[in-house]
Amino acid sequence: MMWSYGPNMGWMWLWGVLLLVGIGLLVLVAVRLFAGGGSHGGMSAPPGPYPGRSRALQILDERFARGDLTAEQYREQLKVLGGDQ
Repeated sequence: MMWSYGPNMGWMWLWGVLLLVGIGLLVLVAVRLFAGGGSHGGMSAPPGPYPGRSRALQILDERFARGDLTAEQYREQLKVLGGDQ
């Protein structure tokens, strides 16, 4: 019984390498998509006027700037959110 697949068997390793690289790329893309590793950098807040502030504090600032909150309400909510340091 012959175990050879002909004279071109020497190139079959290339298909194995290409298959492994393709599977690796698919896994990498899937991890980046499901882990939020896209161009936005995951769950971080979008850049705004105060890049170090959380999104909740940015919304609070915007509401105060629009006049939706009084100064007293703003300070109270700021304490609740922990942004009064």
